[in-house]
Amino acid sequence: MKLIGFFNRDGGTFRTTDMAAYEKRAEQVFRDAGHDFEALVIGGRDIVSAMERAARRDDIDGIVAGGGDGTISAAAAIAWKTGVALGVIPAGTMNLFARSLRLPLDIWQTLDILAAGEVDNVDIGSANGRAFVHQFSAGLHARMVRYRNGYTYRSRIGKMSASTRAAFGVIANPPEFDVDFEAGDVREQRHVSAISVSNNPFGANALLYADSLRSGELGFYTAKPLRPLGVARLAIDILRGRVRENADVMIMHAPEVHLHFPNLRQLANCVMDGELLPLERDVILKVHPGELKVMVQEGTAIKVAREGAVDSVAI
Repeated sequence: MKLIGFFNRDGGTFRTTDMAAYEKRAEQVFRDAGHDFEALVIGGRDIVSAMERAARRDDIDGIVAGGGDGTISAAAAIAWKTGVALGVIPAGTMNLFARSLRLPLDIWQTLDILAAGEVDNVDIGSANGRAFVHQFSAGLHARMVRYRNGYTYRSRIGKMSASTRAAFGVIANPPEFDVDFEAGDVREQRHVSAISVSNNPFGANALLYADSLRSGELGFYTAKPLRPLGVARLAIDILRGRVRENADVMIMHAPEVHLHFPNLRQLANCVMDGELLPLERDVILKVHPGELKVMVQEGTAIKVAREGAVDSVAI
């Protein structure tokens, strides 16, 4: 395969990595595996435009993206729109998409796995046409990210510390809002503190990522209006991997979810794959089964073709 690697030197683990050595190692590993491979180390401001330009080339089979969840989400959107394969180097804090793909979280080991791996087809989500690989959320999560973004941090540990401070702020001041929703055959209006729509249902894990990206369904989660003690209980249940047992949480699965916020405030936010964005009054969320090509460990791809997808292929 003809591949280009894009490594965000400003993202997570790469900030403390010898990037010249990593670039050299990446090129050696992929070329030894028979690929035509070029590695580029790029700053965070420029990496998305560089990936977009490369993916539009007609001689490129795939891009390998290294960075945090924001970089990986942007790379997945580009790969989805252009039809090229995506390789994920998990250099961020949470690395949720890489976990769902069952890739190792060591940035050096992942090079060997991807170079010797195969291409599979997995699901990707969209919200009003904008792609996401992990989740769309509003309410508690959006408020926490907004609080966290108000703190200054320069490292992964600093980000985790800021997230902890932000979480305590949200526990003390949880949001409440109205939402009309349609999910499958269900139409309801609810008063809630949180909404989350995930690309495939979350597994039973503390980080809330999907165990599989091939179900063809969104996970749809809402939490009743919560007081501080209720938010604390929910946080504990999430950390224990038992969010499904929380009595304040409603869980549904559907291929499409429509949301309408009748009393939307002007500065309301949502979060998509970790990025804080303005919340629109109406949001249509869809899952696109098997439309994203990804590079995975050899032997883990699903070999059966589905409608709209192709068989996995060795790389």
